[in-house]
Amino acid sequence: MTIGIGMFITKMTAYFITGSVAIFSDAAESVVHVAATGMALFSIILSSKPADESHLYGHGNVEYFSAGVEGFLIVLAAGFIIYQAILDIIAGPTLESLSIGVIFISAAGVINLGLGYYLIRTGKKTSSLTLVADGKHVLTDAITSIGVIVGITLVIITDFVLLDPILAIIVALNILFTGYKLIRESIGGLMHETNPVILKNISDRLISIKKDYWIDIHELRYWQSGDRTFIDFHLLLPYYFTIEQSHTEEKRIDEELEKEFPNSQIKIHFDYCVPELCKFCGYYKCEVRKEEKTINFEWNVEKSSGKAVYKILD
Repeated sequence: MTIGIGMFITKMTAYFITGSVAIFSDAAESVVHVAATGMALFSIILSSKPADESHLYGHGNVEYFSAGVEGFLIVLAAGFIIYQAILDIIAGPTLESLSIGVIFISAAGVINLGLGYYLIRTGKKTSSLTLVADGKHVLTDAITSIGVIVGITLVIITDFVLLDPILAIIVALNILFTGYKLIRESIGGLMHETNPVILKNISDRLISIKKDYWIDIHELRYWQSGDRTFIDFHLLLPYYFTIEQSHTEEKRIDEELEKEFPNSQIKIHFDYCVPELCKFCGYYKCEVRKEEKTINFEWNVEKSSGKAVYKILD
């Protein structure tokens, strides 16, 4: 947040020196950045709190809300940039001391570029959507600065002052797209939208550790909250397995999934077989089998996340 305030002061200084609407718009985007950073800090502190009586699944979902607010603020900033640029086109830009403005904005852009990449890298390592969102916001600020620098440089070279507000609009459209993506990710997280890649990774991991007495896996689901992944599914086992055997199997599955999905919480609903399911079962050591296996099916993500095998193949 301190860096954001410093960037705002730097850009406003450049605006008062040059009168450039593009620089003013860049400064306006920095105001939004300061506000969004405050929201990000709050959400990181809150999401790191452990689960309690009123939030049994923890507080991680606040990060999706924070990212959505940040995306909304980015969209507002982009709209304001476009509005100011249009006003400047109508009135006619009045620019001066542009070389000094380029120096100020260049310094701010370099700092924001480094900070943005650092935040995104750290956010991905810690699975923090808030840090990633804040990093993307900082990068949009840096991109804005780069666009402003290019525009002002072209104005200096060509003396075509309308390039200043025109380029500001172009940069604002890019900012709008970034804001849209953040809002989209936020809504997806809050709605527990399924990522097909993650779901397939979970399914593939389960299939890789499958035992021959696993008759079927179905209704595989997951959702994420902060750095935690909640996974649940149904596992069909022979009816004569004891509670101890089932618990041992659950512990083994939990340990295997934890290797690929740290901080995961696994919930398994155990189903038991009946004689009519022997035709689906590949557990040939079974001593109570009523008939041979006659129906084969492919173990894949579509099957794992779908209905029980006897409901779709029988």
